[in-house]
Amino acid sequence: MPIRVQNDLPVREILERENIFVMDEDRATHQQIRPIRIGLLNLMPLKEDTELQILRSLSNTPLQIDVTFVRVGSHVSKNTSTSHILKFYEKFEDIKKYKFDGFIITGAPVEQIPFEEVDYWEELEEIMDWTVTNVTSTIHLCWGAQAGLYHHYGINKVQLPEKKFGVFRHRVRNRKIPLVRGFDDVFYAPHSRHTDVPQELLEADDRIMILADSEEAGVFLCMAKEGRQIFIMGHPEYDRVTLDQEYKRDLGKGMDIQMPYNYYQDDNPDIRPLLTWRAHANAIYSNWVNYYVYQVTPFDLYGTPDFTKK
Repeated sequence: MPIRVQNDLPVREILERENIFVMDEDRATHQQIRPIRIGLLNLMPLKEDTELQILRSLSNTPLQIDVTFVRVGSHVSKNTSTSHILKFYEKFEDIKKYKFDGFIITGAPVEQIPFEEVDYWEELEEIMDWTVTNVTSTIHLCWGAQAGLYHHYGINKVQLPEKKFGVFRHRVRNRKIPLVRGFDDVFYAPHSRHTDVPQELLEADDRIMILADSEEAGVFLCMAKEGRQIFIMGHPEYDRVTLDQEYKRDLGKGMDIQMPYNYYQDDNPDIRPLLTWRAHANAIYSNWVNYYVYQVTPFDLYGTPDFTKK
């Protein structure tokens, strides 16, 4: 599947080395098809890492995807160069007049702060409201999932006694739902978070369908509005070494951080971690693009699509 990105996006070279078909802007303009338009609101501090991870995850369908990187205007990133952000990212206020087939709201390292105290919370609320009327289906990741469940359904997060950190075993709850089509009965996925959305509150809300959960990590995947809103509590897009980098970063800061659960072979951080979640991570994004975006999105996004009918 070709992903259309800006010609000089730095992570493009890495994707091409991995044999992922990346189409430049010039070639895309000559394609006689309408690409699927997906926006990525990237709230993660290391934005280029997240770009690479999400683009990898979107690269497994035969559809052409046009990705727009989006940023909030009410926050200045401290970990990604200003030149990169200004060159490759659009401010939300500049793209909110458009319609999107799909939209992804990432996590952010602000989970221990009350939602209303996050400096860009009001703008994020506006974005989440905008997705209801301008986007066919929206994925919310990790803290983004917690924020979406709080904003749309009033279900607040709770502080965990210790960080949920590692690779956890999950079970599929309803195999008939297309989002988990092709999943095994059990699968693995990374988590890295200090807060949680109580499973009993999600179970009690008949507007929300839980699709996968874990005895150790709680709810992993749920959705609402027949898939127009999808909430992923973990980080299926993470690379092999992302948890390793987080662990060794925090150790280097002298923080009291436990070793990632079920991640290192023999619990030895000097051994390269096994990658045990990539196939199911790819399946989530492929199923989302196919069943919840491509097959239901209107051909003419700029005609009169009714995004609120479901």
